[in-house]
Amino acid sequence: MKIELKDSKGNAAGDLEVAFSVIENGKGTQAVHDVVVAYQAAQRSGTACTKTVGDVAGSGKKLWRQKGTGRARTGQKRSPIWRGGGVAHGPKPRDFRKTVTKSTRQLALRKALSERLKMNDVIVVDDLQLDAPKTKQFLSVLAALGLDPKKNTVQVVVDGSNDNVALAARNIARVSLTTGDTLNTYDVLRSDKLVFSKAAFEKVTTRVANK
Repeated sequence: MKIELKDSKGNAAGDLEVAFSVIENGKGTQAVHDVVVAYQAAQRSGTACTKTVGDVAGSGKKLWRQKGTGRARTGQKRSPIWRGGGVAHGPKPRDFRKTVTKSTRQLALRKALSERLKMNDVIVVDDLQLDAPKTKQFLSVLAALGLDPKKNTVQVVVDGSNDNVALAARNIARVSLTTGDTLNTYDVLRSDKLVFSKAAFEKVTTRVANK
């Protein structure tokens, strides 16, 4: 499969061969689901914590005698039935992370990229560089590529450290920036359009190519 290569002004700059075999059937759908669920689970802080009966302050003295008062029997005031008492079955700190194998992550990323390529949601730019860290200049590049951050969410993928692009893009609310080394399945799926530098696209396709 070939994809059109563009320059920063939106003009055609040739074709680029996709280095991996695009998935045409339903293979990889479950892998995508598993990887996205694992990614979102890993984002949870897991720090919610409530105090049990043993954690709250208060005496363990029985509030009134067991019989003869006409009231329900009761024990200490730290009981969950009392205001200020402990919480029954409340949350405690925990780790929500799920384990996903490397081959599953690779398959999920290849499946996600395959679907975005088939929907023409991927744009590859020959050289995505800026002379200065200017948001206005970066917006003009996006406009030349037919993208409007006011209407579309855009995932920009560059090769390694690109300070000017990073500084220019961080002021735009609906534009996210990552590198070819760290791009994941969730990044591929969450945005309306994907903009790659040529070097970043080649790096990503090498990551997901069949060995």
